[in-house]
Amino acid sequence: MRRIGETFTSAGRPLFIAFIVACDPDFESSVAAARALVEGGADIIELGVPFSDPVADGPVIQRADVRALAAGATPDSVFEIVRRMRLFSTVPVVLLTYYNIVHHRGISRFYREAGEAGVDGILIADMPVEESGPVMKVAEKTGIDQIFMVCETTSPERLEQILKNARGFIYLVSHMGVTGVLPALPHGAMAFVRYIREKTHMPLAVGFGVATPAHAAELYNAGADAAIAGSAIVSIIEKHRDDMESMKKALKNYAISMRAATNGPGGA
Repeated sequence: MRRIGETFTSAGRPLFIAFIVACDPDFESSVAAARALVEGGADIIELGVPFSDPVADGPVIQRADVRALAAGATPDSVFEIVRRMRLFSTVPVVLLTYYNIVHHRGISRFYREAGEAGVDGILIADMPVEESGPVMKVAEKTGIDQIFMVCETTSPERLEQILKNARGFIYLVSHMGVTGVLPALPHGAMAFVRYIREKTHMPLAVGFGVATPAHAAELYNAGADAAIAGSAIVSIIEKHRDDMESMKKALKNYAISMRAATNGPGGA
């Protein structure tokens, strides 16, 4: 069993997935942020590959991409962050990227280098499953889990294809729109989780808007296997970007609070 699947299987509880943008605000801070989140209890780290046009992301993560690119972020530096993470942790690492980055580097090269660095899964946010054949072949060859997003407007036909081809977990988008912290998750998100839960036994991870332990607990009670927090974490990094020690402390405390929600009602 691959590392992502093993993590879901062995945990015996829902997982907390933490998202950061690689090299935000710089390389060393990014490594430190990942370490703080792992020390706080994050089960999986999702690492965003900086991109100039991140169409799925809201202003918080867009600003992080700008900072990272200004700091010189490249796929090489992203892979190096993963290699550095592997010196202190075996938690699964998932890359969130866009197809242009993968295509420009070459599918085979991108996946080979990602696997060699220690990446466990890749999500290409703007790659439709209907056009994923070449990528899926390389992903299987390199042993990397290809992860797909599903939203409420995903057609039954596309959903069937995704459930057939996805590996690792299914990324459920909690609401239509871009990433960003929400004061409350839409009621429809819980019904959406239950709907997809009836379709598959694959782990379901929910992102977009997830920011608090209460959000996570609500999703777990609806049947989600993991909650993904991104903008809330990136906001912490943005706030403390000039003080690494404060950043690490705040990130670790946030991870501790989110991790605690996995042991609440419905989280055992």
